[in-house]
Amino acid sequence: MILDTDFVIQLVCMGTMLDATVDVPVPVETSKDADESFPGDKKITVVFVLGGPGSGKGTQCANIVQHFGFTHLSAGDLLRAEIKSGSENGTMIQNMIKEGKIVPSEVTIKLLQRAMRESGNDKFLIDGFPRNEENRAAFEEVIQTSPVPQTKIEPEFVLFFDCSEEEMQQRILGRNQGREDDNIETIRKRFKVFMESSLPVIEYYNSKGKVRKIDAGKPIEEVFEDVKEIFSPYSAQVA
Repeated sequence: MILDTDFVIQLVCMGTMLDATVDVPVPVETSKDADESFPGDKKITVVFVLGGPGSGKGTQCANIVQHFGFTHLSAGDLLRAEIKSGSENGTMIQNMIKEGKIVPSEVTIKLLQRAMRESGNDKFLIDGFPRNEENRAAFEEVIQTSPVPQTKIEPEFVLFFDCSEEEMQQRILGRNQGREDDNIETIRKRFKVFMESSLPVIEYYNSKGKVRKIDAGKPIEEVFEDVKEIFSPYSAQVA
């Protein structure tokens, strides 16, 4: 059986794996500077971006980056990049995936921390994370309870792209990108994972008044008009 690579990375981000042969998290060595504070005394702004596959969040993240100066970080992309780098950490992650082992959420969080520091920016869109309650709890444990004041980060809000399953399915099938994973069975599996794992995260933050829901079923331009209203308090970089 050929596993959909993107779907496997999605499960890895969640701290779980299909057909896992080991059900105990295996620690992975992270960068020695993982707990260093951010440079300067600027307030770090983090926005979690969540939405089902095909909801258009990637397109809107690109618009936010262009117009509001945020840095877009994808948990899945960071894991793929770490594996591709051939680093000791990346090799460990790749081996764990091959062996069906659980990659701890802390690994993804450390990669996010490093990318944030290296960007030199102070405004971030974290795309596709936290994917589940375990991710969320780990983020709070690692970042919000840090003994170093500058590393304590409370998400500003969660930007939730709400879109019907039917619309998302049509969009994915209409991509015409030749992706092997864009088939009905895999798409429905990805929807199921999102509904079961990510919606509880959205409900958690909604109970704290931190969810900004966008009707992502509308045309791209109309969706971005709604996005701009939410991000209006942040200084635009492009007119």
